[in-house]
Amino acid sequence: MSTVTAQQVKESLKQCMDPEVPISIVDMGLIYGIDVSDSNDVDIKMTMTTQGCPLHETLVQDVTRYAKKVSGVNNVKVNIVWDPPWSMDKMTEEGKAKIKNMGGQSTPAPLDYEIAMPQGVGKLVKQDDGSMVLANDHDQGFLVNQAIIDFWKSCNGKRKITELVDIFAQQTGLKRTQVEKEVMQLLKQLNEGGLIVIPNQPEAPNVEFKR
Repeated sequence: MSTVTAQQVKESLKQCMDPEVPISIVDMGLIYGIDVSDSNDVDIKMTMTTQGCPLHETLVQDVTRYAKKVSGVNNVKVNIVWDPPWSMDKMTEEGKAKIKNMGGQSTPAPLDYEIAMPQGVGKLVKQDDGSMVLANDHDQGFLVNQAIIDFWKSCNGKRKITELVDIFAQQTGLKRTQVEKEVMQLLKQLNEGGLIVIPNQPEAPNVEFKR
């Protein structure tokens, strides 16, 4: 039996993206520890940026799936911990640089909560390993989970943001007040990634697409 190392698992987890920011959970500093037993069972200790994250369960599923991509891995256990609490100081230098670059781009006008009707654009692509990617018109792909896919599909250009918040709350089983901030953050990320357009908003996304 080949021996699995914590470094191998960590490298695989670098492909797993934070559901709110297009940065890997490793670069975000969410992985607090990886232990591998003699029988190649993997125990992962991780945190999340906020305790109210509605994508909690889907992220745990994603982490488990990416850990199992390492050849030889048997059982995977993911433990969510809140101590020590996450802060931006825990991000890798690469992650901090990516965040800085995002903030350095031109900032789009704030979304009008009552008027804006986001329209999803791009396409959904299923990869060989079964994971889903949302690809924009520049063929730049973003790894997503089912919750984000459902939200993207609900952006049909006919719903106000207030309605989208209601839908997201129903999908996640959380209260409306718990998901309002998450929805605005998700809209911002999808808009910047060229995956939704907002009528009457500047069309140019504030990310540089690789040619």
